[in-house]
Amino acid sequence: MFHVELSTDSAQPPYEQLRMAVIEQVRAGTLTAGTKIPTVRALAADLGIAPNTVARAYRELEADGVLETRGRQGSFIASSGDPTRDIAGRAAVDYVATVRRLGLPDSDALDFVRRAMDS
Repeated sequence: MFHVELSTDSAQPPYEQLRMAVIEQVRAGTLTAGTKIPTVRALAADLGIAPNTVARAYRELEADGVLETRGRQGSFIASSGDPTRDIAGRAAVDYVATVRRLGLPDSDALDFVRRAMDS
């Protein structure tokens, strides 16, 4: 079952709250591969937000491989499930390669990551 609640008090914009809510439900197994999700217009009406906000979240989820659009059939949770950990792992490998190519010590690389995570 697809259910999302957005917070007007959140510092995150609505599209990001929606995007993360979908990812969290995929990770939790609430939304499984092949699950059809509401249309942009239907979800926008349910949440009381602009259709462009939902469309942006859906586009980003599709770009991340979490959603797949099947034309007139609608949007579905991708058969690959949760690709976010794979994407993050590849980004980490790329980061380490860059840091090593620059000749920086591992301790500096970790400091950069910690600072980025804290910001």
